[in-house]
Amino acid sequence: MVDTEISQIIEEAEEAAGNAYVPYSHFRVGAALLTNDGQMYKGCNIENASFGLTNCAERTAIFKAVSEGHRDFEMIVVYGDTEQPISPCGACRQVMAEFFKQDSKVILIA
Repeated sequence: MVDTEISQIIEEAEEAAGNAYVPYSHFRVGAALLTNDGQMYKGCNIENASFGLTNCAERTAIFKAVSEGHRDFEMIVVYGDTEQPISPCGACRQVMAEFFKQDSKVILIA
């Protein structure tokens, strides 16, 4: 993968953060997931008044891809609207462990 392709995926993750529904935390996160066959799925975090029902950007992107029949992922870029990159939560890490291969890349940006 060349730098221009990675730059494009980073832009997609940043764009996805703009769609976040975060009326409680105001903490926007976006993710861009690239499948091994070149398809891209974006996700954002979606909050709910019942905080346990909140869905993270990473899981939104992964679930969208899985619901369309994809199971092989090359990379995910996670963008946090923060000064420092953010790390996926435990639930997202568990989902990634279920679906990602050992050589799948996880890129965290701010």
